[in-house]
Amino acid sequence: MDYFLVSARGKEVRDFVGIEIQTLDTTGALWPERQRFLREQGIEVREDNGLAGSFGMNWKMTAKTILVQLHHKVQTFQDLNKHLVLVIQDHFMDYIKREFRFSHLNNALIGDPAHFHVYKLNQEEEDSSFRLELASRFSTDANGIAECLGLQTSHKMELEAITKLLATKISEKTRFVPL
Repeated sequence: MDYFLVSARGKEVRDFVGIEIQTLDTTGALWPERQRFLREQGIEVREDNGLAGSFGMNWKMTAKTILVQLHHKVQTFQDLNKHLVLVIQDHFMDYIKREFRFSHLNNALIGDPAHFHVYKLNQEEEDSSFRLELASRFSTDANGIAECLGLQTSHKMELEAITKLLATKISEKTRFVPL
């Protein structure tokens, strides 16, 4: 898991939510673009050593990776009656819906263990600043994730093992104590 949001009393874990953050794979050579950017910023850089080429987002690999990760983890969360949330960009969700089976996803239901929180990036007209906005929410269960991929498998962990591990991570530095 990328993160856990934990409700705790002292060092006792009361509840938790697993949070996965979307990452993106790239394809091609990014180095020449980096060098160009640095030169444009007035930073002296060495030659590119003959590297050339383009780069881009590897949407397919990113989608397969995150969906397989969800498939492996959601059954555990479902068995424990807990939630796992994937935070994802709207453009990426559009891609996933086109390339995989997603027509069966629900509007977010509290009883589902797997949640997709889809965000979009907006640029404000007044000051050109950027702001993330929750665009939509979907949910499903372990069978729904398997249906997305056309796979069937089960991975289980014990609730006690997870809460024990989470409790070891609780310290004064990681606790939020409201004023």
